[in-house]
Amino acid sequence: MTIREKGALMSFSNQVKTELCRGELSRRCCARAEAYGALLFCRSFTREKVKVVTASPAFAKRLPELFRRAFKVEFDAVTTSAAGKQTFLLTAPAKLTAVREAFGYEPEASLAHHINFAMVEEDHCRSAFLRGAFLAGGSVSDPSKSYHLELCTTHFNVSRELAALLREAGFEPKQTTRKSNYITYFKPSETIADFLTALGAPVSAMEIMNAKLEKHLRGSVNRRVNCDSANLDKAVDAALEQVEAIERYAHSRGLDSLPDKLRATAELRLSHPELTLSQLAALSDPPVTKSCLNHRLRKLMEMAGEG
Repeated sequence: MTIREKGALMSFSNQVKTELCRGELSRRCCARAEAYGALLFCRSFTREKVKVVTASPAFAKRLPELFRRAFKVEFDAVTTSAAGKQTFLLTAPAKLTAVREAFGYEPEASLAHHINFAMVEEDHCRSAFLRGAFLAGGSVSDPSKSYHLELCTTHFNVSRELAALLREAGFEPKQTTRKSNYITYFKPSETIADFLTALGAPVSAMEIMNAKLEKHLRGSVNRRVNCDSANLDKAVDAALEQVEAIERYAHSRGLDSLPDKLRATAELRLSHPELTLSQLAALSDPPVTKSCLNHRLRKLMEMAGEG
């Protein structure tokens, strides 16, 4: 049973974030990389404050532990909105300095919004960084409806450097802007599934592929049903045309004027207008092939047209 089945109101994005937050913060380097990703993709990261806003209960629970592990600091304020979103604020100068120093920024210098690639040299740290970025600024659509995953940041340079980082990891992202935000996104379902697996959400990745398979199966069934329905409609129309032609011939010249085999076929079609050619051929005495029966019916229709 998926998380969404347990709680119907939980979005697929929150399901993914819940799965990501189950991972332990074992290595401090990965905790810092994850926190770094969260900072660069959160609501605000400046010299004056850090502001993280989230609607994910799992991320809200993980975030204080993440900052303690990465920087040994506590948030100065945590508030909850009427809509259930939680806001985490860090404003104390000493704490902000500790955060900046962890990433190699000079305490008194202007904060340069670039990705420090030294923080993501190892594969596990890079995955942690991307996980933090998704937790703070990412979303993914419900795979039963569409395929779209995006990471949103307010920093132009971070967005461009993220694209380069993703390409090094084997992904091919696309980019756009939305108001004052820079968006890095994926559309292909396989790419989204691979990305979530790399972040640490293999269950959600599998759900995407299962949803794609279900869509494919449903599409195949619908195409088969539509095809069968179309073929049935054609067979019914053909049978009606045959019956009408035979009745015209019977009215104008009488079925007794037909050769024995054609008369038997005409009577058989009049008696069973609902049967397919194959079923009608099997009822013939003696049984004939579908091709033979079709030939006789075409001959009857030609004769009815002449009459």
